[in-house]
Amino acid sequence: MFYRIKYILVVCLVILTGKVTAQTGQVLYYMNLPQNHLMNPAMHPSNSSYIGLPVISGMYLGVNNNFINYSDLFSKSATSDSVYSFLSSESATDEFLDRVNKKNSFSPQVTLPVLGIGFKGPKGLYFFIDINDRIEANAVFPGDIIKLALKGNEAFVGDKIDLSSLRMDLRYFREFGFTVSREFSNKLTIGVRPKIFTGIVATRFKNRSLGIQVSDDYTHTLDADFTVSLSGPFDTYIGNDQNLDSITYDDSWFSFNTLTSIQNRGLGLDLGATYKLLNNKVIVSAALTDIGYIRWNRDVTNLTAKGNFVFNGLDMTDVINGTKEVEDVGNELLDSLKNSFNLTDTNEPFTTWLAPGLTLGGSYNLNKSISFGLLSYTRFIGRQMRESLTLSANMNLTNAFSFSLGYSLQNHRADNFGAGIAFRASIFQFYFVSDRIPVSWDRLKTDSNSNIVVPANWNTVNLRLGMNLSFGNKVKKKDNKPLIKNDQTL
Repeated sequence: MFYRIKYILVVCLVILTGKVTAQTGQVLYYMNLPQNHLMNPAMHPSNSSYIGLPVISGMYLGVNNNFINYSDLFSKSATSDSVYSFLSSESATDEFLDRVNKKNSFSPQVTLPVLGIGFKGPKGLYFFIDINDRIEANAVFPGDIIKLALKGNEAFVGDKIDLSSLRMDLRYFREFGFTVSREFSNKLTIGVRPKIFTGIVATRFKNRSLGIQVSDDYTHTLDADFTVSLSGPFDTYIGNDQNLDSITYDDSWFSFNTLTSIQNRGLGLDLGATYKLLNNKVIVSAALTDIGYIRWNRDVTNLTAKGNFVFNGLDMTDVINGTKEVEDVGNELLDSLKNSFNLTDTNEPFTTWLAPGLTLGGSYNLNKSISFGLLSYTRFIGRQMRESLTLSANMNLTNAFSFSLGYSLQNHRADNFGAGIAFRASIFQFYFVSDRIPVSWDRLKTDSNSNIVVPANWNTVNLRLGMNLSFGNKVKKKDNKPLIKNDQTL
C-alpha cells in the first residue's frame, strides 16, 4: 500500500512541476555560448557563426516550487534504514503540513529549439534567427486547501477558507525571434530581439473570488466567481441543467496544419545592453526580456461559474488510514464538482501575457580567460515577483572550452550550487549547464530491497544541454619553427 501511494505521489509531483520554469539559467550567462543571447540580446559568442539543430541544440528544462522537496514527501526512520511517507501516519502528515506555506507555487518551463542561426555582420553587427517551442505553466495553491485535503473537514468546521490566491495557467506556443546587436563603440553594445508568437494550446484560470465554507454536516459550500478559458484540443459538454458533463481531449488535433497555424498570434520584445569600464576589466549589463502577449482566438471555450455550490469535498484521511486509494478519492471529488457547478459556456477570445524578466549583471575580468560575475534575475509572474542572485567564476578559452561555477540564492534556499561546461570538437560544440546540483542525497529502499539514490533537498531544476554547430574562432596552434632574421636564430 505504501509503495503504491508513493509512486502515485511521485507521478503527480512530476506532472505538477514538469509541465515549466523556465526560469533562465544564470550560470549560462557568462559562458561563451550562443544561447546566452536569449537572456540578453546584446550578448553573442566569439565565433563568427553557429547553427542550432532541432531539439538537440538547446533543450531547456526549468522547474521551480517553493515548498516540496523529496525529503518533505519521504523521511528516514530514526530506528532503521526504512523510509516512510508523509501519508503513513497522522504525525508524519502534521510534520509535512508544518512546512506548507500560505501560498505554494509551481513554475515549470520547457524550451525546445526548432531552428537557430547566428552570424557576424559588418560594422560590429551580430544577427540571430531563432524558432523555439515553449511550454510554460504557473500554479499557486493556498496552504489551506492542502491542509483541507490531508486533514479533512473537522479543523475547518464553521470557517470559510479563502482561496482567492488560487491560480493556474498553461501556455504552449511557438516563438520566432530576430535578434540584432551592435557595438556602437569599443565599450557599448546594444541588442534588440523582436518576437512573433503563434499559440498552440492554452488554459487559464481567472479567479475573481473563491472561498469554501465548511458546514457542521461536513459538506462544502463553494462561493465562486471564476472563469476557465481553454484554447486547443478540448471539447466540453454541458448538460441541460448547466452542469459540466465532461471535457474530452482530441489527440488528432495535433496535426501539421494545427502546429503551423498562424492563428493565436502575439508579439514580444527583448532589450539588452552591455558596457565596458576600466579598460574592459569590468563589464556591466542589463536586459528586459519576454515583454509580450498572445491573443487566443482558435477553438476557444470559456467556462464561467458564479454563485454558491455545494459539494462533498476532498478528504484524504481515508487514504491515510488505508481504506481508499488516491484515485478513488480524486474520482469522487471530480464527480461531486461536476454535479454541483452551474456553468456558462461561451467562446470569447482571451489574452495571456508572458512573464517578463529583468536581468542586471556585472563581471570582473581577471585576464582574457578568467572572470568573476554577479547576476541578479527577477521574474514577474502576475502579482508575484521571484528573484535570484548568482555569484560565478568563469573560464572561457575562446570557444574551444568554457567552464563556470555558480552559487545562487533563489527559491527560498541558499544551497544552490551550479556548474556549466562547454567544449568544441571540430565544428561540434557540446554543452551542459545546471543552476542547481543537489548536494544531499538519500537512499530509498524498494520492494525488491534494492536502493534508489534520490536528491533529498531539491525543489529547483534548471537544465540546459545540447550541441551547436560552431564555425570560426578556431584555436590557433603555436608555430614551433624558429624565427630566422638576418641569418640568425632568435
